[in-house]
Amino acid sequence: MAKKSSTTTKSKVKYSKETYTFWYESMLLMRRFEEKAGQLYGQQKIRGFCHLYIGQEACAAGAITALEKDDKWITAYRDHAHPLGLGTDPGAVMAELFGKATGTTKGKGGSMHIFDKERNFMGGHGIVGAQVPMGLGIGFAEKYKGTKNLCICHMGDGAVRQGAVHESFNLAMLYKVPVIFVIENNGYAMGTSVKRSSNVDDLSTLGESYDMPSFAVDGMNVEEVHEAVAEAAERARKGDGPTLLEVRTYRYKGHSMSDPQKYRTREEVEEYKAKDPIEQVKKTILDNKILSEDDIKEIDAKVKKQVADAVKFAEESPWPDGQKAFEDVYMQEDYPFVME
Repeated sequence: MAKKSSTTTKSKVKYSKETYTFWYESMLLMRRFEEKAGQLYGQQKIRGFCHLYIGQEACAAGAITALEKDDKWITAYRDHAHPLGLGTDPGAVMAELFGKATGTTKGKGGSMHIFDKERNFMGGHGIVGAQVPMGLGIGFAEKYKGTKNLCICHMGDGAVRQGAVHESFNLAMLYKVPVIFVIENNGYAMGTSVKRSSNVDDLSTLGESYDMPSFAVDGMNVEEVHEAVAEAAERARKGDGPTLLEVRTYRYKGHSMSDPQKYRTREEVEEYKAKDPIEQVKKTILDNKILSEDDIKEIDAKVKKQVADAVKFAEESPWPDGQKAFEDVYMQEDYPFVME
């Protein structure tokens, strides 16, 4: 949970030094990790599918400071950044990308299936939109158990065309499930722009037919993401049910590493880079003397070392034992019922 600043009302900053420092360091780690992952993919050390989060960092970082440690998280296959922000060991994430036994899913999941039970990260999921009914179920479980926890469910703009997503919206409102639906709208479902895939391109309106509170959010501004998620969380914890947030963001890289990106112009990418979420926070920090230039350099060096250490860990980790390929496929415990 982000701490409000104790500065006077004349100050331009809204939150504490700790919060701004977290945002900068967390988003920088996400960025540098993904840049290195892209480089390693080009060297064929990372194979298979790989979807980078570069440009979208505020979507995850702003939500993290707005929620509590017992809340649950689930997202799609662009899933490296969320666990990094939640505190998952970067070495374990990198090892998973390498397919090593020390990875978050023992090298069996790869880029699209990062999990961290300890931090309530319920995973990245490879089927478009599949995580949305899962997120609904996770939120319903919290309501059923009588906790004050919620589930935040991230999806891409392409997922909102899936029928299961709308079924989930309906049930979430019907049962007032404590879930926050976050559409990370980066403008393109693979290579198809939002405007070419539907008559409705204002995705924040999609919850209205279910009477769900729905809002558009500047996804390049971590403060605005934090505030929108915090308000949604307050509604959920009061028992008022779900919220839909269309977080308008942008990815600087292609949909995946195999994407030539011929569907957009260089000028469009540069336009969004001018609103870079990390640079925005850095400017706020320096303009308001929250940290010094030397402090920023220390964080930059720390993050650089974290990424280098993660790569070294992944490089030196063993490959999975082929004999264990069929382990973890099914639950290894007795069920409370018997099928006859």
